[in-house]
Amino acid sequence: MTPEDAIVTTADRIAVLLEAGADPRTPLPGAEWTVGEAAAHLALAGKLMADIGAGEDRPYGDGTPSGLAAANRAALAVFPQRDPAVLGAEIADRARDFVAAAAGCSPREAVLTPMGPMDRATLGSYLLTHLLGHGYDIAVALRGPHMVDRQMVAFTLPFMRLAMPRVVNSGAVGHHACYLLRIGRDRFAVTFADGVPTVTDIPPRRPDCTIAIDPVAFFLLALGRWTAPTVMARAKVVVWGRKPWLGLRFPMLFTAP
Repeated sequence: MTPEDAIVTTADRIAVLLEAGADPRTPLPGAEWTVGEAAAHLALAGKLMADIGAGEDRPYGDGTPSGLAAANRAALAVFPQRDPAVLGAEIADRARDFVAAAAGCSPREAVLTPMGPMDRATLGSYLLTHLLGHGYDIAVALRGPHMVDRQMVAFTLPFMRLAMPRVVNSGAVGHHACYLLRIGRDRFAVTFADGVPTVTDIPPRRPDCTIAIDPVAFFLLALGRWTAPTVMARAKVVVWGRKPWLGLRFPMLFTAP
């Protein structure tokens, strides 16, 4: 499977969930949105991403979690469509539009996105992350099968790595530590210097804390769908190193976008 296949497959699986007699008024667990609102958001975001992928300038929010939330609310307020089947088809179509637009452009060409500048390959990773996160919410709300698995998560890591320094929160102020993350077969380091994180392939020094975590658990934790205690209770993470207690602090240093 390629990253492009992953985008289309995920969008199609969301569309199937929304076609199966879904009630748009069903609330999403732990969120303010309903299924209809989440689906509308995915349809709008799919159009936004496809336009950006095609080279259009589409400013959206200010790149912060709070700014993106405000932009989402404003967009939903002027987009009344809430029919799940209609929105499911829109989500699937926009995913194909994105893949088609990306096919005609260099994957390393920089574009400006709601999360700041990135190349088109990382934009695809961003779109997949977005689809998987909200698709998971819709699946849980409708008691259907979700589409987050180890292979899909691997394709989201380029965006996750890029986004980490952009979503660090006030809990990181003054923090100094080096973390090595082992997510399935993937490895990378996150090193904090006075609260500022730098993400690298290899740790610049001996890690203070190594976190080996199941890929699906990492994804759901990173997007705020699971908490650190939930991950630990399900035995999805192992932590070791000179300062293993930092493993519990690590997810608290970021605010999910």
